[in-house]
Amino acid sequence: MSAHGWAAEVDLGRLAEWMDAQGLGSGAIDSVTPLTGGTQNVLLRFFRDGAEYVLRCPPPGAKPEIHATFLREARLLGALAGTAVPHPRLIAACRDASVLGAPFYLMAPVDGFTATPTPLRGLYATDPTWRHAMGLSMVDALLRLGEVAPDAVGLADFGRPEGFLERQVPRWLMHLERCAEQPGWPGPQALPGVREVADWLEAHVPAANVPGLMHGDYHFGNVMFRHDRPALAAIIDWELATLGDPLLDLGWLVATWPDRDGRGAGTIRIAPADGLPSTAELIEHYRQRTARDLSAIDWYVAMARFKLGIMLEASHARSCAGKAPAETGAQHHASAVRLLEAAIAGIEVRA
Repeated sequence: MSAHGWAAEVDLGRLAEWMDAQGLGSGAIDSVTPLTGGTQNVLLRFFRDGAEYVLRCPPPGAKPEIHATFLREARLLGALAGTAVPHPRLIAACRDASVLGAPFYLMAPVDGFTATPTPLRGLYATDPTWRHAMGLSMVDALLRLGEVAPDAVGLADFGRPEGFLERQVPRWLMHLERCAEQPGWPGPQALPGVREVADWLEAHVPAANVPGLMHGDYHFGNVMFRHDRPALAAIIDWELATLGDPLLDLGWLVATWPDRDGRGAGTIRIAPADGLPSTAELIEHYRQRTARDLSAIDWYVAMARFKLGIMLEASHARSCAGKAPAETGAQHHASAVRLLEAAIAGIEVRA
């Protein structure tokens, strides 16, 4: 069932009772509108007592680990209040799964739009300088996130930064191995170069940077832009956030960045794309505004391509087993192959 279908199952009466107990208005919940947010989560926009809210929760029947992820995300959003990081404002969170069948949280709506996969609108569509600025604003948001001191916002225990970089390759190779559990998947040979990239990454792990907050999946699909000026309105979808090395977020942005035709990793599409900063500009913009050491940025980009390639290949494996649309699986496999090819090319240049 799609997220829109799950949205129809939300018990609005129970939600209203819970909001009563939290002092969040009174009366009926009305003007309920499902929002786009992928197929895995419920996202509802609604009004109550003159105020506007967005509900975010897992789908019915989600596993306990998914419940825990949502609570982590709510905790993070609450911690970001008062920081310079653009994010949706957390209003309240509910840990009691008996209310709606899963933990959930309410956040304030974001006055913005996602730039992919739909064509850009307004001056974003007609003015290349706006597209250039929107790209650099994504780097600026990463800089603000990297400046947050985890212990100062109550997130000192939000992850395990010690040994973070060293754990990455073994973890994702294990993820690739589990793809063999999906019937019909052709095996790791379907992803040429993955072993070569893994060996290089393990042999060249850089010295750790100062630990910091990471988004974990930072790309065009997980940010919203302002309508009135070319700048970020909010970073969204924080499910993979953790404590680690913030430069991996920068590497991820570079690895997913659209090419000259506007095609990025996975389903990322930007149209029109001329005017967007080059990946070299993204890196230099970050370098000039941080004290972090970017001398090993090639490693972070290769690591991001390796990890994302395996994640997309896992989607392909599920499609081989009939658990995901074949067309999507084929698209993700092609993107995974391109990512590994780009990683190998980067390694060869580095060597």
